[in-house]
Amino acid sequence: MARAWISAFRPRTLPLAFSCIGMGAFMAAANHVFNGTVVSLCVLTTLFLQVLSNLANDYGDSKHGADSAHREGPMRAVQAGHITADQMKGGMAVLTMLSLVSGILLLWVSFGTGGILLFLLFLAIGLAAIWAAINYTAGAKPYGYAGLGDISVFLFFGLVGVLGTYFLQAKAFDSMIILPALICGFFSTAVLNVNNIRDIKSDTLAGKRSLPVRMGAKRARIYHLFLLAGGVLSAVLYVVLHYQNAWQFLFVLVLPLVVINGVNVWRRQTSQELDPYLKQMALTTLLFVLLFGIGQVL
Repeated sequence: MARAWISAFRPRTLPLAFSCIGMGAFMAAANHVFNGTVVSLCVLTTLFLQVLSNLANDYGDSKHGADSAHREGPMRAVQAGHITADQMKGGMAVLTMLSLVSGILLLWVSFGTGGILLFLLFLAIGLAAIWAAINYTAGAKPYGYAGLGDISVFLFFGLVGVLGTYFLQAKAFDSMIILPALICGFFSTAVLNVNNIRDIKSDTLAGKRSLPVRMGAKRARIYHLFLLAGGVLSAVLYVVLHYQNAWQFLFVLVLPLVVINGVNVWRRQTSQELDPYLKQMALTTLLFVLLFGIGQVL
């Protein structure tokens, strides 16, 4: 049973949770406003939200038929019968409470009693994140089935994750942090896109109108190249606008991995061939963030 739950947590997607928080932390460090306690609580809260989203996705896709005999990706826990639907709903409830408690503690540490308006604003954002995590596929009208998953991932794993982490430390907004946030947004959406290209067949049969289902496989692959290029160009533009020394281009060491992902997503046709590049893109995103962030701090 423990192995089934760990599998349902989908560890290979978790680097995305660390990537957006890491980017916000690195940018805070580069601007001398880093707060380790706040960053640690950001990581914990985002980790809970990511696992909640994965459990909700497992439950929702089984409920709505996307996890069927036609699905060619890895078999999910509810689909395989390793975890019952009721048990998965219980797990979702636990992760919802953990996310909420961790998030409130984060806001209390960051704002205390002196920033009640900001506390309430970020609490609303946190509640929206919980809603988005659950209703991507598990709600009565899951927005992931309408092709809106890409927008949600771009916002929460890009703009909200990075800008929120930075603001909780700096207590100020810096418009130039938008570019690093876009890096995470583009690359995180690329991870989702690999997943959705892989699942085009089963999603079509289940009525899940993801962007690759709507666009078709070829256009979805062109869209994937656009996402990768958007992430790289955002990094280059940020460094050009803030150039101080060559260390800031440290992220170019990861570009071969970005190219490998783009080439293979373009060439590979079967679900089995595409599946490894979901994990590869998630790890590439994390590594890109690490080298980009270290470069800005140096």
